Amino acid sequence: MASGGLSLLWFVAVIALIPLALWLLKRTPLGRGAGMPGVMRQVGALPLSSGQRVVTIEVGDGEGKRWLVLGVTAQSITTLHTMEPQEAEPDASAPITPFASLLSRLQAPMRKGVRSTD
Repeated sequence: MASGGLSLLWFVAVIALIPLALWLLKRTPLGRGAGMPGVMRQVGALPLSSGQRVVTIEVGDGEGKRWLVLGVTAQSITTLHTMEPQEAEPDASAPITPFASLLSRLQAPMRKGVRSTD
């Protein structure tokens, strides 16, 4: 019976080490594709519906660098356009305000003007 308990203990240890190994791999250069730095990166994305979006990615390095505009659905990825990299990228420092925040700012002045008749 001791052999069965030891086997169970090893099984649990191996199962517990799998997420740990994946977590470590994700944070090492080996897991990030250190052999090919800068080969591909996402420039922007525009969701069209729940299952469709338009994505712009940059591929290549140096003079061979290109931007690909892709149509992405659950079934396929289609190249919509290929172009030279643009000089001015979208301003990443400008925060995108969520819709809920915008709505609450618009409703605040309206709440001050409306009084309850209790």
